Amino acid sequence: MPVFDEEKQSKRVGEIRQQEEEELAQVLSAKYGISYIDLTTSAIDMEALRVVDEKTARAAKLAVFDMVAKKIKVAVLAPENTETLKTIESFKTKGYIPTVYMTSDLSLEKVWKRYKDLSYSFETKSGALNIANDEIEAFIKTVKSLPDLKKTLEETVGQSQKYKISHLLELMIAGALALKASDVHIEPEEKQVRIRYRLDGVLVDVMNVANEVYHLLLSRLKLLSGMKLNLYGAQDGRFSIIMNDTEIEIRASILPSTYAESVVLRVLNPNSIAVGLDDMGIQPKLLAILNHEVDKPEGMILTTGPTGSGKTTALYAFLRKVYTPELKILTIENPVEYHLKGIVQTQTSTKDEYTFVAGLRAALRQDPDVIMVGEIRDSETAEIAVNAALTGHLVFSTLHTNNAAGTFPRLINLGVNPKVLTSALSVSMAQRLMRRLCQTCKKEISIEGRNKMLIDKILTSIKGLPEYLPAVPTKIYEPNGCAECNHTGFKGRIGIYEAILRTPEIEEAVMNNPSERDIWKAAENQGILNMKQDGIIKILQGITSMGELERVVDIEGGY
Repeated sequence: MPVFDEEKQSKRVGEIRQQEEEELAQVLSAKYGISYIDLTTSAIDMEALRVVDEKTARAAKLAVFDMVAKKIKVAVLAPENTETLKTIESFKTKGYIPTVYMTSDLSLEKVWKRYKDLSYSFETKSGALNIANDEIEAFIKTVKSLPDLKKTLEETVGQSQKYKISHLLELMIAGALALKASDVHIEPEEKQVRIRYRLDGVLVDVMNVANEVYHLLLSRLKLLSGMKLNLYGAQDGRFSIIMNDTEIEIRASILPSTYAESVVLRVLNPNSIAVGLDDMGIQPKLLAILNHEVDKPEGMILTTGPTGSGKTTALYAFLRKVYTPELKILTIENPVEYHLKGIVQTQTSTKDEYTFVAGLRAALRQDPDVIMVGEIRDSETAEIAVNAALTGHLVFSTLHTNNAAGTFPRLINLGVNPKVLTSALSVSMAQRLMRRLCQTCKKEISIEGRNKMLIDKILTSIKGLPEYLPAVPTKIYEPNGCAECNHTGFKGRIGIYEAILRTPEIEEAVMNNPSERDIWKAAENQGILNMKQDGIIKILQGITSMGELERVVDIEGGY
């Protein structure tokens, strides 16, 4: 006796119903004089789905399944349905030219299911990636901590074998924006690939992905960034994303590593650079000096420090401070990281032989009042910048030295005449960025042992302690960790600064081929805090911790 196979029978019934549905759709297509299409066996143009959202498409019982320029193909279930007619008419008002096809319920359901695979982004006419989607925006608003982000990313990767790579990339970037990360690092290891964010200057693990997911991500990133897909080697690229009408540039860098290509995405969010001089944590005396110097019509202000110490933020703060419609302001940068309204910004290019020197020479022919040079790295740039500061221009730039005193020997080493150096250089400033303690969970501790020795030693070196500090400090704070700060104990960053001004003592020291120690000795009477002293005061104010200060400067070394 044969065994009844319920599963096989159900499948057979389903096939018969499907066949009947398709036959009915063909009959109705002849009745209405509309071409019939079976979408269960047809390719769907994913970009065409963007013409109408899923909710509207289901309500109107239609699907846009193909698009060439403004010509779209629309499959409908009932061509005389009121909602269907209304939606097709709305396509026409938007400039689309629809061609209507008759189809079945099953075909429409197949198209509607494809909405879940639709990337939440699309490329604009300018080549920017627009991810201003309701779901992404809601995601950014709800992501308050690293665990929230990890959970969402892991769920996205773990959805069967159909990895939504575009969606995963969008969430990675959106997560970086939500957590205010400056970089996204994708680092291949032997058995997996690690993804990390740089939060407040420190790298934090986000998640690990399989090599299969990494290779799909890499291909998508190369394509977006304008890199060569078939090249295994060092490459640089860029793309933009648009979020809430703000264009955010992403700089992509690829480097071949032991196991595969390592990727770093630098997030250049204009909102993160919009910091005024008054909000950078600059000590009051130095802030007053800087405000005075940027009001002068000529001279040079240099800021120094390693990569990631906030030099660009400082330069842009100077530019915003000095900007008025009456001034012509030019910048020569590599690259132009953030666009400033009312300022002419140019970007150097080694391919076109447009160097800092060439840019600076060209800028001086544009009759500028203020010039910002992204970096002084060779003798020609140094010489032209110094001469510009001597001939009626206000010049801002950066230099790679460890501290403010190192600026003078460095410029002399680049061939700048010591006699004109001090006439041009108004202020040499050095800076570092430290993480702020989370004000919600920071933990009070007593000053004792090594901490007491170091604090007492540095406080003794300060001439005229600020009035707001206690005469004998007894407590400082250290990180603890809570949900508010992603359990790191820190939230946000603040700068520590030092500066040396042009004085007769400095001028005399510079004439004798000085060392850094000679410059510091000549600057003793200026009364400006050095970075160690500035850091200790911020520790006593409860802004940061001893461990964080020691991470960025050598507080035991002397200068």
